[in-house]
Parts: sequence; C-alpha cells; structure tokens
Amino acid sequence: MASLTPLAYAALGLLNEGPSHPYEMFQTMTHRRDARNVKVRPGTLYHQVGRLVEHGHAAVVGTDRAGNRPERTTYAITDAGREALHDGLLELISAPADEYPVFHLALAEIENLPQDEAVSSLVDRIAALEVQRTELDEIRAVVSAKALPERWWLDVSYVHAMLTAQIEWLRATVARIESGDVPWTEPGTGPAVPPHTSTNSKEPTR
Repeated sequence: MASLTPLAYAALGLLNEGPSHPYEMFQTMTHRRDARNVKVRPGTLYHQVGRLVEHGHAAVVGTDRAGNRPERTTYAITDAGREALHDGLLELISAPADEYPVFHLALAEIENLPQDEAVSSLVDRIAALEVQRTELDEIRAVVSAKALPERWWLDVSYVHAMLTAQIEWLRATVARIESGDVPWTEPGTGPAVPPHTSTNSKEPTR
C-alpha cells in the first residue's frame, strides 16, 4: 500500500462521506476550516485526488457540466481506499510518531537568550496561543449550535486542550524564570574557546 499524505487522508475521509468532485471537496474543507490540520489548495487537492485514482483508492463515477462552467469529474472511494483509510488511521492514532516540533528545539536552546528576551518571547507565544484558543472557542460554538456529533470535531477539542495545557505551562515557566526558581546565566559569559590557529599558514605542497 502506498504511503498516504495528510491531504490524502483528508480527501479519502471526504470521499468516504459520499462521491464528490475536487472543487466541492475544497469548498467543504474550507468551510470546515480543515486548514488547521492540513495545507490544502485547489491545485494540490486536484493532484492528490488524481494520485488516489492512480493507486486505486478512488475511481471516477461520473462527469457533469453546469451551464458554461467546465466539466467536473466526480470521484468515489473504492474498497481499497476504505481499507487504506482504515488501516492508516489505526496506525496514526495508536502508534506515536517520531516528530520534531520546532518549539521543542527552541526550548532546548532557549538558554542562549538573555533572560529578559527569553521571558518576552515566551510571553509573546502565550498571547499568540490565546488568540488561537479563542478561534477554536468560536469553532466549537458553531459546531455546537449545529448539534454536530462530537466525533466529527474531536480534533477541535483535542487541540483546545493542548493549547490550554501549553498556555498554563508557559505562564508557570515565565513566573519561575522571573522569580529566580529557574536560574539563568546570561549567554556569552562563559569561557570562550580560542579559534584554532595553524602554526604553518602555507598550503601543503603536492
């Protein structure tokens, strides 16, 4: 089975709801704000659906034309596509993947910033995350008003919980840095290693 991209999972998930054409799929993804989970553009989605057809995960089931608009091809998921979606999701959900978030790296190297800049950058991150959480609150209000089954928006609930946990951790960490509970040595105050100097500046002869 060919490895599926995040966009492929999203496309198969839509086709599993029923036959559709790529532009309609893009509109649905935009309405659902799926850009929170996967980068999607009309061109890349059309290409991805074509790849699904090549791998036997989707198939053409019809074409239609509305007025003077270009002809649209409708696709449906195949049995192989349902199997790929099912097996892939089981693996993605059950087995933690080796991921390398940029923020984890930044935290590992934050000691290289002066204390005031480290604190201010963490405070800026808190503000940005609070904006994201507010946007998720708005999404949750919309789906709740529509009485959509919670299983359709578990990702929103999960991301909201992760944002809340990160904001709380950041606030506590900022407070500990400012109080001195996290000792801070200003960068550049340690012993410097002298640059390597060669005793012979001449190029070796051949």
